[in-house]
Amino acid sequence: MLLPFSVRVRLNAVPARRAVDAPEVLAGKRLFHEIGCAECHRPQWTTAPSEEFPALASQRIWPYTDLLLHDMGEGLADGVREGVALGSEWRTPPLWGIHLAKVVGGKGIGFLHDGRARNFKEAIVWHGGEAERSKLKWMALEANQREYVIAFLKSL
Repeated sequence: MLLPFSVRVRLNAVPARRAVDAPEVLAGKRLFHEIGCAECHRPQWTTAPSEEFPALASQRIWPYTDLLLHDMGEGLADGVREGVALGSEWRTPPLWGIHLAKVVGGKGIGFLHDGRARNFKEAIVWHGGEAERSKLKWMALEANQREYVIAFLKSL
């Protein structure tokens, strides 16, 4: 029996993380939290109760998002108001599975809401508004520490 599309999507697994215990990934995870990225890219959630899918109920998941709108500054503003979102406000995207973005979308795929960032570094530097402080802290890190944060993101 073929399940309806909406059910299939809800039952899809998230891609497994990679190299979770690698020293550079663990160092990057620590820095990700220290510089404030986890304030919006909230690591974990617990799923809601579900009679329809009890196996998925009350499970700890790691999407790295708060699913909220945040003012990302004028640099990312498109001037388009969408519902309650102003032109500079964007929903924090989940980061889980981001390591597969280029695999699934191809080399031309970009990051951020409009694909303008060609890589993780550019995506971080484009952050502004509420994320400005975290961006500046990332930019102030030593080069090897910035690479640790990138290694962590590539592990998600």
